[in-house]
Amino acid sequence: MRKALRIDTHRRCEMIDVQHDILLTLEELIRAARRGYRHGEGNSDAHVKASLVGSSVTVLIEAGRLLLGTWQGIYLAEFDGPRTRQMHVAIASHA
Repeated sequence: MRKALRIDTHRRCEMIDVQHDILLTLEELIRAARRGYRHGEGNSDAHVKASLVGSSVTVLIEAGRLLLGTWQGIYLAEFDGPRTRQMHVAIASHA
């Protein structure tokens, strides 16, 4: 099964907990680039942040529940918003 989920972001830099819609900011992690490196669109900090967190995750599901650790979650990380993003979810069954 595969499904595309529409996710609207509301800030330039935010993290959305896909399970609980909790918003967290990463602005303190990497400040917007002011000097030292440049990008034509002015979003070089977004590229650095995206390279740090990656773009995909594989999670096991057992008995209809995600197998996550105690403090783990699945987040959509927005680094160049606000925008409408699309998240693709694929579920493979191995019997």
